[in-house]
Amino acid sequence: MPDPNPAAMAFMLSRRSRPAKSLQRPIPSNAELLPILTAAGRTPDHGKLEPWRFIVLQSAAMDRLAALARERGEALGYDGEKTEKGAAQFVTGELAVVVVEAQKPSEKVPAIEQIYSAGAACLALLNAALASGWGANWLSGWPSHDRNFVETGLGLSAQERVAGIIHIGTEKAAPPERPRPDLDAITTWVDA
Repeated sequence: MPDPNPAAMAFMLSRRSRPAKSLQRPIPSNAELLPILTAAGRTPDHGKLEPWRFIVLQSAAMDRLAALARERGEALGYDGEKTEKGAAQFVTGELAVVVVEAQKPSEKVPAIEQIYSAGAACLALLNAALASGWGANWLSGWPSHDRNFVETGLGLSAQERVAGIIHIGTEKAAPPERPRPDLDAITTWVDA
């Protein structure tokens, strides 16, 4: 017999990411962030490989990464708009958690399942932050995919990738609701 959790279901049916640029102080303390990270660590993980890890970016790190994004944008020949867009999440952000995809060698668990697990960790972290009352948003952007940026700025190894950057803070204003998927258009019911 099912044992429903109406509060959890109500949250899932109404959850809404908050625009990263609308997040401000206060931000979670380390003690407040730990249960959020713990919840994200409960992500489905075939083989118990933990094919992800977390990097918590605080204020000074955000400033350093904004400068590095500008430096990398210039080195890559990006125009000012693209460069600034890449730096913006670090300029306006106060706290972010980088979810790093860190695949493990496994004959049993294919790489694609480990990638999906890292993505699930992003969503779990985002939802745990929202459920804790914080505003949160999952971003990436071109710096997340630039090897020099992620290795120099975040210390990633050659085989690691950024799955997502989850910004967490206090929202300035509630965003408007956005259109949601048409379930009839995306659902197929198979009975035989």
